[in-house]
Amino acid sequence: MKPLNDIHYLQDSFQRPPEQEHRYGPNVHLLSDVCLQSELATLCSVGTEQPLINTLVESIYTSLIRTVIHAEFARKKTEVRTRMAESHAEGFFHSLLLDPEQKAVTVNLARAGTLPSHLCYSTLNHLLNPRLVRQDHISIARQTDASHHVTGSAVSGHKIGGSVDGSILLIPDPMGATGSTLVETLNLYRSYGLPSKTIAIHCIVTPEYLRKLRDTHPELIVYAIRLDRGLSPEPVLSTVPGTHWDQERGLNDNQYIVPGGGGFGEIMNNAYV
Repeated sequence: MKPLNDIHYLQDSFQRPPEQEHRYGPNVHLLSDVCLQSELATLCSVGTEQPLINTLVESIYTSLIRTVIHAEFARKKTEVRTRMAESHAEGFFHSLLLDPEQKAVTVNLARAGTLPSHLCYSTLNHLLNPRLVRQDHISIARQTDASHHVTGSAVSGHKIGGSVDGSILLIPDPMGATGSTLVETLNLYRSYGLPSKTIAIHCIVTPEYLRKLRDTHPELIVYAIRLDRGLSPEPVLSTVPGTHWDQERGLNDNQYIVPGGGGFGEIMNNAYV
């Protein structure tokens, strides 16, 4: 006779990760994680060079994708026959575990997003049915005018492996600065179906980025370690983020994040072009 289930592990008692208070709406998640904050601070610091840069990115995104999976992916009641079942009828473990039969697509935005996307792809392959996991590749870059102001982003090529209908679409890109790259990426995917969720996974975002994505793609879910609004007026910096959203500023005149960490595409690849 099969033993009764232990209800202890069949209740969805998993807690959402701790987050910082803000006024940007329910789709924005600013993580409150001292380990991630500490690693990111080192990554952004003057004097941090390769190979430590990519080692930190690997550690950060391994944690970030697990945080997102924990918060956003479906669970399923599962029975596991353990090795003790050979000698005990009670040797079955029952729990709410990740549902492996859910589709996921991670997007490599070359070049800063290449390593983060690969790490997310690898983690998903271990936790889900790998036949339902895919990685797409998009070559996309900022476009600037003669004064070096960002005017948008342009896609120069892509390898998209088919429909994203019903999939969780993940876009791991370290810096959410102006939002132009994400807007172009999401516009591109409109012709590939309707994901069940679309989630951007960042190290740093700005108020300008969050505003642009709210206005253009309000369905986007955003996870970030840090919000940078360092060029905001001093009285604004003493308020809960998003309270005076229209006065918050995190981008300099060349659309780089302040305090930020410099161009991640450059430092991750040792290619300053």
